[in-house]
Parts: sequence; structure tokens; C-alpha cells
Amino acid sequence: TPMKYVESGLENNYLTVPAAEFIISKDRRVKYRKYIIVRNEKIGYPVFLYRFNENEYHAVLLRCTHQGTELTVNGDMLTCSAHGSEFSNQGIVITGPADKDLTSYPVTFENDFIKIKIS
Repeated sequence: TPMKYVESGLENNYLTVPAAEFIISKDRRVKYRKYIIVRNEKIGYPVFLYRFNENEYHAVLLRCTHQGTELTVNGDMLTCSAHGSEFSNQGIVITGPADKDLTSYPVTFENDFIKIKIS
């Protein structure tokens, strides 16, 4: 499936995304995207929002902790094009030179919306 980008407003330090953004309807079957990319110009970098199941999501800032390059998404991996650092879908360093995990944000789910707390 192609990468899905979603623009979200920032209100009271929360990015809010409709859970329906993860739904892919095809041939009368419902499937779910593994992740979406959430953008908001005030944050400066996109947020990678990964869906583990209908109640469990994880959000990380797509900013490499080595030198601040915006990361790219390659399946379940997040990659830095500048120096090759790789991170898991939970933002954990897999390959350096980065030696710190990505910035993670708490995620809650309420009334069919996913809320990402940007602190």
C-alpha cells in the first residue's frame, strides 16, 4: 500500500487523527494500514504513527537523533539517509551511528480518534 500522509491540527498539545485513516477498503474487504505519517507545520518533522492492533498505537518523531535528518520509512524500519542509522517501528536504535532512541509520544484512543500528546 502507498504511504498515507495525514495533516493534523495541534490543539492543547495534541495531534488528533481519525482512526479511519488506517482503513483500506478494497474489493469489499477491510484491511488496515500498518502506519500513517502525521504532519503539522508547527512540529517541524512528521510523526510516524504505527498501528500494532485496534487498541495499540505508537508514535515517534521522524527526526534522527544523530544529526537531526528527517527519517524515511521503509516498511517497519525507519532509516536516516545521511549516515545510515536505522530504527525499529517503536523508535529503538537498531544500527548507528545514532545512539539514542527516537522521541516517542504517548498515544490514546477515544471516540474513534487517535490522540498523540506532543509535549
